[in-house]
Amino acid sequence: MAVISIERMGLLSVVCVSLFFSSTFAVDRGNFKTCDQSAFCKRQRALKPGQSPYRALLETLELSDSRLTLQLINDNNKVHLLLELYRLQGNMTRVKINELKPLKPRFEVPDVLIAEPPTEPLSVLSKDDNGVVLSLGAENQRLIVSARPFRLDIMEGPEVLLSLNSRGLLAFEHLRLHKDTQAQADGAEVKESVDGDQQQDEGKKDEDGESEKEEDGLWEETFKSHTDTKPNGPTSISLDFSLPGVEHVYGIPEHADDLKLKTTDGGDPYRLYNLDVFQYELYNPMALYGSIPVMLAHNTQRTMGIFWLNAAETWVDISSNTAGKTVFGKMLDFVQGSSEKPQTDVRWISESGIIDVFIMLGPKPSKVFSQYASLTGTQSFPPLASLGYHQCRWNYNDQEDVKSVDQGFDQHDIPYDFIWLDIEHADGKRYFTWDPHKFPQPKEMLQGLMDKRRKMVSIVDPHIRVDSGYKIHNEITSKDFYVKNKDGKNYEGWCWPGNSGYPDFTKPEMRAWWASMFAYDQYEGSMENLFTWNDMNEPSVFNGPEVTMHKDALHGKWEHRDIHNIYGLYVQMATAEGQIQRSGGVERPFVLTRAFFAGSQRYGAVWTGDNAAEWDHLKISIPMCLSLGLVGVSFCGADVGGFFKNPSTELLVRWYQTGAYQPFFRAHAHLDTTRREPWLFGPENTALIREVIRQRYALLPYWYQLFYQAHKTGMPVMRPLWVDYPKDTATFTIDDEFLIGSDLLVHPVTEEGSRGVTAYLPGAEEVWYDVHTFQKHNGAQNLYIPVTLSSIPVFQRGGSIIPRKDRVRRSSTCMENDPYTLYVALSPKKFAEGELYIDDGHSFNYDTKKEFIHRSLTFANNALTSSNLCPDCNFLTSSWIEKVLILGASKPSKVLLKMDGKETPVDFEFDTSMSVLTLRKPGMNAGADWTLLLQ
Repeated sequence: MAVISIERMGLLSVVCVSLFFSSTFAVDRGNFKTCDQSAFCKRQRALKPGQSPYRALLETLELSDSRLTLQLINDNNKVHLLLELYRLQGNMTRVKINELKPLKPRFEVPDVLIAEPPTEPLSVLSKDDNGVVLSLGAENQRLIVSARPFRLDIMEGPEVLLSLNSRGLLAFEHLRLHKDTQAQADGAEVKESVDGDQQQDEGKKDEDGESEKEEDGLWEETFKSHTDTKPNGPTSISLDFSLPGVEHVYGIPEHADDLKLKTTDGGDPYRLYNLDVFQYELYNPMALYGSIPVMLAHNTQRTMGIFWLNAAETWVDISSNTAGKTVFGKMLDFVQGSSEKPQTDVRWISESGIIDVFIMLGPKPSKVFSQYASLTGTQSFPPLASLGYHQCRWNYNDQEDVKSVDQGFDQHDIPYDFIWLDIEHADGKRYFTWDPHKFPQPKEMLQGLMDKRRKMVSIVDPHIRVDSGYKIHNEITSKDFYVKNKDGKNYEGWCWPGNSGYPDFTKPEMRAWWASMFAYDQYEGSMENLFTWNDMNEPSVFNGPEVTMHKDALHGKWEHRDIHNIYGLYVQMATAEGQIQRSGGVERPFVLTRAFFAGSQRYGAVWTGDNAAEWDHLKISIPMCLSLGLVGVSFCGADVGGFFKNPSTELLVRWYQTGAYQPFFRAHAHLDTTRREPWLFGPENTALIREVIRQRYALLPYWYQLFYQAHKTGMPVMRPLWVDYPKDTATFTIDDEFLIGSDLLVHPVTEEGSRGVTAYLPGAEEVWYDVHTFQKHNGAQNLYIPVTLSSIPVFQRGGSIIPRKDRVRRSSTCMENDPYTLYVALSPKKFAEGELYIDDGHSFNYDTKKEFIHRSLTFANNALTSSNLCPDCNFLTSSWIEKVLILGASKPSKVLLKMDGKETPVDFEFDTSMSVLTLRKPGMNAGADWTLLLQ
């Protein structure tokens, strides 16, 4: 939420913050910096590719079992840097660059890596005056360190996979004394320009090769009415990467843009700086709520990844030698025998910290996902219920309103699992409390939901009302847990409650205290079916620069500029830990966050923030979630219907149809919008919305299995087509359709008034079945699909088996023991495989006690077999196999169930026109070994 209203803040608050928000429904770009308005970005970007001033001092090389160290020197200013190289297990390389002898330590990001990455030995293959060649182990991979100028190349055989500093844009602004204090330090020299200075026309240089004129923004910077003091002076860093043979790069969310990243020549770089952006614009590189500094590069031969571990404000420039070339132009190059190889160049620029970069060499997409997961962890395994439907708005007014909405779902036979409460539920925006007039009996309300096996989410934001009568504020104050301003006093800013303090979540003891506040005896009125939403955790400060915290605020010895992008991760981390602790470590948490960073996937779900009820916002939700999935965050969704404005009925229906096939499925709306519960748009539209929500619930076994796989392997749940078809160039830019796992392809209808869509079905050897009609289509084709308002084009891949629960009830928990239907879609070779995963749906027992069922389902040689993938697991289920549909089948003369040494006939029907064989009530337990024989 990023819009102020009198109802929410009160008149005084509105007056105080009105200057910071536009009154229209559009982002006020003037509130947010461009690169030219960000001193370090402008300074660094002024450096152009050329001869690097950095040189490797080969005589300083030291090699141990785990790392290589080597000094670099900037020949302009004689500052020494320390280069560290690590060969990591799993085909990864780590590169760290820091000052050799900084005036004081520079910030290195903690708590993002799940452990110190295990290393493998580096060995020197050759060394001379020009450089050193190191072995990276398998597949003839080598790391070449060139000395003058300094450059790194990673090669495989004769091919260069990736180069660092090949364009000479390494720049490392060292810590220094300000000229006003240098007289107090004997021999201190004033160095006021970018260390990587290499341009020939910048004017007279001092004896160290640096500009005599002090640049603006080195020690102090003003944006609008805010001045950022910089007691450490300029500290920014930059490094360029070249990717030969690469035209397609992805990732670095969050941006409201296409899946494939664009070149930034002639415009701003992509910005990574967590911000509360009021109704964000689409198709531009502006920063949004979260930042994950991970980029994937892909071509038909290889997928690689770059993970830039830095939590400060970061800008990413992308250029390509094929940018702007039309398909005809590329064909002309080919015909004329042009030898120019496609190449993408990427430059990372951060305001502070060190260079700490992980190069993930793949080579397959799945390998890059597992490499990144080995560094930052996998997606948390969510409670099954959180994969159902969520009903939210700002705000459900009171307990009676909650009860009425809950009853409305039952009256209209629409399932849901969670109802949400926004900030109005709390007493004066004091989080961990309830409004005594609107929600006087929260436990009674929660018990009413629990009786129906439903749940609730309440919002708990990280800005704390400054109020001496508020227990949370008093405890944070007494424990000295607030962030400090540059003068050492508690930092205060305006947010929903008015004047607010901001807990310092970088402190482990603060996070532990915050977690303890979720205990049932601390969070009064809470119960085990109450979960949490962390909003505004960028952090949002209505009267702060760019609507966030001042960069010179202090977190212990570190400035906010150093840690900004991990603040939101820490909030979600502490909240998730609180939910786990309240159950004695037994129950899985569910926490939704708006701000995020690398590693946030370990703690819950993310949504795309304050979107609008517009068709383009519906479209952009697809690439936004695809981008997040590529960098570890599978549990992503967008506000169904759009947060701002009122959707047309057609848009609302289409958004439900899209959201039902995205991982996190929640409808949400702004306070000033009209009510939009699913039954308020006439019986016909209610039926359409009901049908697609029921489709979601039928597929919950498949969704749950995919999240288990994501949790174990790092594979994204919702993914671009190229992940599964990495050699099919037709898939590389597709972002209006997507895969759910490997086996479902979805092409939502996102155009107003559409009468048809064209879906690309990948795979030359594949077939795809329409899940609604069972019609079979060949792969490697663009298929035109006529649509009506009831249509949501979804296809199941031939060769797959998907479990469903077709008996849909009021909530997912009510369906726990219901039977399964198996949808077996045969490949052209009459083969199919899939899996079935079952556990209790909510606890950690699957992990701590191995209480789960994991079965392999295989159809081959006219037999469908269920076999145990975890023989030492122990879990019992009452669910059974109610029905089996085999698509693309031939008619058998009989079907036998072989189980427990017996053979039993099974009733079946065969639809000749569609080649669909239906086996009715075979009756075996879902956790048993069995075989169905088609004879």
